[in-house]
Amino acid sequence: MVTSQRPTPSHPVLRLTEVVALRFDGLLPSAALREAGVPPHSFQRLCVEGVLHCIRRGVYVTEERWRRADAGERYRLLVRATALAAHSQPVFSHQSAAVLHGLPIIGGWPDTVHTITSGASGGSRNRFTTGHQGPSPEVVETTSGCQLTSLARTLVDVAASSSLLVGVTMLDHALRVGQERAARARGPRDGGLAESTLPGVTKEELYRELDAVNPRTGRRRAEQAIAFASPLAANPGETLSRVRIFELGFEVPELQVRFPDILGGDAWVDFFWRRVRKIGEFDGFLKYGSGPVLGDRDPSSVVWAEKQREDALRARVDSFDRWGWEVAFSSARFFAFLTERGVPRA
Repeated sequence: MVTSQRPTPSHPVLRLTEVVALRFDGLLPSAALREAGVPPHSFQRLCVEGVLHCIRRGVYVTEERWRRADAGERYRLLVRATALAAHSQPVFSHQSAAVLHGLPIIGGWPDTVHTITSGASGGSRNRFTTGHQGPSPEVVETTSGCQLTSLARTLVDVAASSSLLVGVTMLDHALRVGQERAARARGPRDGGLAESTLPGVTKEELYRELDAVNPRTGRRRAEQAIAFASPLAANPGETLSRVRIFELGFEVPELQVRFPDILGGDAWVDFFWRRVRKIGEFDGFLKYGSGPVLGDRDPSSVVWAEKQREDALRARVDSFDRWGWEVAFSSARFFAFLTERGVPRA
C-alpha cells in the first residue's frame, strides 16, 4: 500500500512556490507555477499528496496555508482566486466585498462569490459566482488586487439581502470603528481604542447610500438593520446577544452604561435594564486566555480582578447575569435563560 506524507519545508515544490506566493500574497496561479518550474502535469498529483490545495481551477495555495486558515481567510482566498481566474475584472459585492473589507460575520460565509452585474436583467448563479443586479456602484475600491464596492455600499447590500443578525453584526463593527476614528481625530489617542484598517462609517452615510441604491427588495430590512445598529456593541458576541434579545421579544437594554466609583474608577457594563436594575454581560472568554486582550497579565490575576469588579457592581444593582456564545446562539436556550432571570418583555 502506498501512503502519502505531509510535505516538509524542504519539499522541492514548496521551494519553487516561494517567489510565486510572495508575488500573489499566498495564491499560486497555475501559469505562475509553470513559470517557476513546476510541471503542469504534476498539479493534480501534488494536491493528492498534500503539497498543494486547489481553491478553484487554475489557482492553488499550499496545503499548509489552507489548513491553518480559518473560515474567513478561506473565503477571502476564494474571492481573490476568483479575481485571478476571471477573464474580465469583476466587482465584488455583498459578503464577498465584506470579507475583503475585514467585516465580521456570524453564521458562516457563503459558498459562492458575489458580484455586481450592473445593467443585467436579473441576478445569476453558477458553481462559483452569484451575480446581483443593481445600480453601478459610484465608488469602486481596490483591495488585494480585487475591485469591490465601497464599505457603505457593501453594508447596505448585505443589510438588504441578509438576516438582521448578519446585517447588524457588520454594521455594528463598521459604526464602532468610525466612532473610534472620530474620537482619535478629536483629541489625544486613547490607548483603549483598537486600531483597524477599516475606514468606518456613520449612520448618515449609510442612509444616503441606501437612498442612492434604492434596492428593489430588502429596503425595509436594510432600514431596520441600520436603525438598530449601534457603535456601542464592543464585539460580535454583544451584537448577537442584542439581536437575539430583540427578536425574542425582550426589552432591548442600554449599552455600555457607566458605573462610577467602582474600585477607584469607572466600570462600563455591556447591558443594563434600568427599569429592573439588572446588569447583563456577554462573556466571550477572551480576557481569560492568551492573546492581545490578556497581554502579559497572569490569567488568575485577571479572573480575580474580574470577580472583584463583579462583586462591586452587584452591590449597586438588583441582579447581574453573564452568558456566552453557546447560550446566545441558541434561540431556545437564550429565551429560557432570559425568562428565568427576569429580563423584562418588550
